[in-house]
Amino acid sequence: MSDYYEILGVDRNATKDEIKSAFRKMARKWHPDVNKAPEAEAKFKELGKAYETLIDDDKRATYDRFGEDGLKNAGFNTQGPFAGGFGDLDEVFNSFFGGFGFGGSGRRADPNAPKRGDDLRLDIEIEFEQAVFGMTKEITIDHLETCHSCNGTGAKEGAKPETCKTCGGTGSIQQTTRTVLGHFTQIVTCPHCHGKGTVISDPCPDCHGEGRQTSEKKIELKIPAGVDNGSRMRLSHEGDAGVNGGIAGDLYVVVHVKPSLYFKRDGINVYTKLEISPAQAVLGDTVTIKTLDGERDVSIPSGIQNGESIKIRGAGVPNISKPSLRGEHVVVVSVKTPTHISNEEKILYQKLYEIQAGRKAKGSVKERIKGVFK
Repeated sequence: MSDYYEILGVDRNATKDEIKSAFRKMARKWHPDVNKAPEAEAKFKELGKAYETLIDDDKRATYDRFGEDGLKNAGFNTQGPFAGGFGDLDEVFNSFFGGFGFGGSGRRADPNAPKRGDDLRLDIEIEFEQAVFGMTKEITIDHLETCHSCNGTGAKEGAKPETCKTCGGTGSIQQTTRTVLGHFTQIVTCPHCHGKGTVISDPCPDCHGEGRQTSEKKIELKIPAGVDNGSRMRLSHEGDAGVNGGIAGDLYVVVHVKPSLYFKRDGINVYTKLEISPAQAVLGDTVTIKTLDGERDVSIPSGIQNGESIKIRGAGVPNISKPSLRGEHVVVVSVKTPTHISNEEKILYQKLYEIQAGRKAKGSVKERIKGVFK
């Protein structure tokens, strides 16, 4: 399996700036428009997967611990940003770095360059058992999609956006302000085109010239077994559509797990309480308890103390990165002292007390026997 750090040529402690720099360098080398080698396309897609993983803190942490399989089990999209194809190299840089391609950071960003769409967040609530064993849930989101009528141009069919005459297509203008300290000149967003660099005289009737429109979308969300309360799942490119052909943002799904009335979770282990009588604690017993997998018989060893526990291995929560491995079900024993007992029980407890204390009851043996069977 590929090592994302080796693909980018960085060490495992590389900073985000080092990862970005390495991606720029390797992208220039392997982009299919530049490199005509047969393996260039596959290598470039691997670069995208490596960059997308290591630049994201959550994905990187999961990858460092569990590898690519861990990313899949955690619900992350591992197809990479170029699974559906890719544009030219400058478009890639514009989408990923906001326009710092071959021209470098000193060049003013092109207002018509592709821009990445916004990320979205969706909070969902699931049952405790659903979090333990995983599930597939249909979710519905409202997001911005590229307008199908104008293909994102914002112009009516047959019309085209025109270069803004106010800013000359730059999307910004110089504005000079006179103050008591002198004249100050600053770059501000063009008030005519609002920074787009183009104006649309005949806008698309469906999106009203925006190039994007709100749309409802249904997604089959696979929630992995072992997901915990507060876990965040990232669905790549399911956020708002980009502008000017830029890639879509991501959708972050935050999972909220309802607490169980019976189980208490700690990592991949679950805890339950079991009340037993003093007799069960002394003699031992076999009792039936509820587990995540249904009812199960558990043996209570003789002489167990209050607060001690019985562990059932493999009956806890699946490890999210390796579902075949499960935690423990820890049964915490509580020895309950009875508050209401019958006369017969009282006699037996008295007898037990005398035996344990080494005390002799008053009267003859015959009287004591009569007293027991009175």
